[in-house]
Amino acid sequence: MNIVCLDMEGVLVPEIWIAFSEASGIPELRRTTRDEPDYAKLMKFRMDILREHGLGLREIQATIAKIDPFEGAKEFLDALRADTQTIILSDTFDQFAGPLMKKLGMPTIFCNTLEVGDDGMINGFKMRIQNSKLTTVKALQSIGFDTIASGDSYNDLGMIRASKAGFLFRSTDKIKADNPDLQAFEEYSDLLAAIRAAY
Repeated sequence: MNIVCLDMEGVLVPEIWIAFSEASGIPELRRTTRDEPDYAKLMKFRMDILREHGLGLREIQATIAKIDPFEGAKEFLDALRADTQTIILSDTFDQFAGPLMKKLGMPTIFCNTLEVGDDGMINGFKMRIQNSKLTTVKALQSIGFDTIASGDSYNDLGMIRASKAGFLFRSTDKIKADNPDLQAFEEYSDLLAAIRAAY
């Protein structure tokens, strides 16, 4: 039985931290997993900048409320979910993902949780599990699923390579150049066709 595992940010919705960087006028917050493979290091960097500027969860959620999925993302996801089981595997946080999942028709998402103080400041984060995307794909395979995966960033490469079929989607030139054996797509119609061919 097949199950499709998709990244969220950069694949279905714009990068939340980039949107917040633009809204807050803090260019350093544009840094994402496309730039920094070490997620713990990236999050510490982000939390330090937020605290320095006195910004917390409320301000980020106000930006998220204005974010819409990419054009065609919901239709792509609806088509996939009509075919087979589909899970979004993301290193985002449930406090960020909720409003976006509503706009995408409430697909299943596995993500992480922020630790937020009474003052609304982000004090830390709790990863659901280490190497969450790869670990989840391996767990799904251990209970009889054949996984097909797609993502755009360094933290997606493990699940993509561990799956029976895996694809880059709207990735960076560097990631594509470093992984020339992986098929890379820019349009949902092409990604959907590739996933269906892998069933």
